[in-house]
Amino acid sequence: MRLIVPLPGNEILAAAIVGQTSAELGAIETRRFPDEETYLRLACDVAGKDVDFLCTTARPDNQFLSLVFAAETARELGAKSVNLLAPYLAYMRQDKRFKDGESVSSVYFARLLSDSFDSLVTVDPHLHRRRDLGEIFSIPTRVEHAAPLLADWIERNVERPLVIGPDSESEQWVAAVAQAAGAPYVVLNKQRFGDRNVAIAVPDMTPWRDHRPVLIDDIVSSGRTMIEAASQLSARDFAKPYCLAVHALFAEDSYQRLLDCAEQVVTADTVPHASNAISVAPLIAKSFP
Repeated sequence: MRLIVPLPGNEILAAAIVGQTSAELGAIETRRFPDEETYLRLACDVAGKDVDFLCTTARPDNQFLSLVFAAETARELGAKSVNLLAPYLAYMRQDKRFKDGESVSSVYFARLLSDSFDSLVTVDPHLHRRRDLGEIFSIPTRVEHAAPLLADWIERNVERPLVIGPDSESEQWVAAVAQAAGAPYVVLNKQRFGDRNVAIAVPDMTPWRDHRPVLIDDIVSSGRTMIEAASQLSARDFAKPYCLAVHALFAEDSYQRLLDCAEQVVTADTVPHASNAISVAPLIAKSFP
């Protein structure tokens, strides 16, 4: 028997997954002691069961110990296996030492998770210089891709879409979305000068003047890439774009700033957010009988 146990904030997605599988829904109780240490209790019987903890790891520093405590508690209480369902997988960006003394945090984070869990399922991790998660994880991993879900949303909601990717590295992903949506696509040229400073170069888009632009990316954090791209499109007299992303991190006021220059902002529910309109529950449910 499988048991899905959502960490706080992940209950809606957990219920959606359970509704598509034969798994049962578990519960967890957690709070902070006055000294800010974590109290945690599994409010379900885990003995002899395959226990899958559902936890988006966005903003991981505030929740990582709770996740590890939950995994270790389940193992001590007799769980058959202890697994992690992480729709968004954090700490994948720093995959190289760019300056002397820098922490290659993606490797260390993968090592810590591998020590506590028997397997990992995630959606579109930010793999840049690595080909797959097996290069840094020592446990079985499975990666699901949200491109078909984004394509389905575009096909149902946008007339004459033109799918637009932010940079050359996104082309393979953008091409897959466009093909599934039956739409043309173009790729912009992005130069990043810092966490919040990017420059976008737009190619000649005259042939697509009668199409509706749909900007897509895997992660929206500072929002600068989409905001700058939307501004460049407006300067060329295109209609406001639809802005689609898988992972809705939205630091500071980036969501409101993006709303101001977009027709609509749509994200998947890998990270709970007001913009969620695409559910990844069917992707994650694939791992359950």
